[in-house]
Amino acid sequence: NRGAHHQRLYDAGVPDAPHSEPVRPLSALPSPLARGLAFTGILAGGGLGALIGWLLVDVQCDGDCATPTTLGALVGALIGAGGTAIVAVLVLRAMGEWREIQDRKR
Repeated sequence: NRGAHHQRLYDAGVPDAPHSEPVRPLSALPSPLARGLAFTGILAGGGLGALIGWLLVDVQCDGDCATPTTLGALVGALIGAGGTAIVAVLVLRAMGEWREIQDRKR
């Protein structure tokens, strides 16, 4: 098995490439910290939207307002969380593109 013998000799003579930092596999997935912050922001946006929706209906309603204020809070939560989620996704994508550009420059 002469070819395998020559391959081993060649491999032993070629120095390994120096690595100044660990090589990480390419991934479009944001870091866990960024994803956690985005999730927390979406929850906060939903909560604040619910508060705004509830208060907006509560100010305009007289008498028994349990159902309208609940619906206002629900709609406000959906709009707040949805808007925050859109912004979070755009920010995470921009971060990914920025990281890719920085990796190309290196």
